[in-house]
Amino acid sequence: MQRRNFITASLASALAVLLGDAEAKEIVNPVKGSVNARMPVLFVGHGSPMNAIQDNPFTRHLQQLGQTLPKPRAIVVVSAHWVRDSTLVMASPKPQTIHDFGGFPKALSDMQYPCPGHPALAAQIKQQLVPLQVGADMQWGLDHGAWTVLHHLYPKADIPVIQLSMNGHMTLTQHMQVGIMLRSLRQNGVLILGSGNIVHSLPMSADDINAKPYDWAVEFDALTKAALLQRNLDHLLAKDKRQYPLWQQAHPTIEHYLPLLYTLGASDELDKISFPFEGFQEAAFSMRSVRFG
Repeated sequence: MQRRNFITASLASALAVLLGDAEAKEIVNPVKGSVNARMPVLFVGHGSPMNAIQDNPFTRHLQQLGQTLPKPRAIVVVSAHWVRDSTLVMASPKPQTIHDFGGFPKALSDMQYPCPGHPALAAQIKQQLVPLQVGADMQWGLDHGAWTVLHHLYPKADIPVIQLSMNGHMTLTQHMQVGIMLRSLRQNGVLILGSGNIVHSLPMSADDINAKPYDWAVEFDALTKAALLQRNLDHLLAKDKRQYPLWQQAHPTIEHYLPLLYTLGASDELDKISFPFEGFQEAAFSMRSVRFG
């Protein structure tokens, strides 16, 4: 699918200028690299925070994936658990590990992921996302959508990580457009990682991690898989109103789906799409991972 099919009228002109400049001239980049350093893009289902300390097929796939991926120079995470009224980029040089949950074992609350931040990359992203107004956040660290996944992918915590918030006032298309604006980071060894769930219905979740998934959950997950392979934006951007009842079952709230759109935008038509993991936890969480490139 050509780039123009990704871009709607609201940001079309600004995006064209930005992407043109990125390709036409060298941008001063704090994360130096070459075309050969082009990184894939990942979307990972994260599910329950307990996955950080559990040994199961999902966590084992993350460990294997981390061993087979090229090692990035830095990681930009878009997590379902950082939604704000504006777009913010984490600028702390030493991000804290945020335990944004309750009622779990002390072993989970004691876990730390002491990776460095990357203030220079945060500053570059602010510039790269113009005309969006992007603020620098010195307080936010890594929420559990980020560190519970990174703990398995890169257990040494030796790669700089920053997070980008999702603006809760944006449309689905605009979230994808932000991903497009981040795309050129891949050429410089930056891994763009979306962390959410393709199906996430907390009210319908079961206590048993291995509970049989609901039929509607399996249906939505399969439709999304097919839409990704076909780059079918009618489904991925929820343009087909006939599917709205299914969307409402799969996502009573939309924040766990949105990171997928950032990774979709950061990919392009040359990227091979694969699924390193397919499966469900607690009946209502799709743990599907998606690799672009």
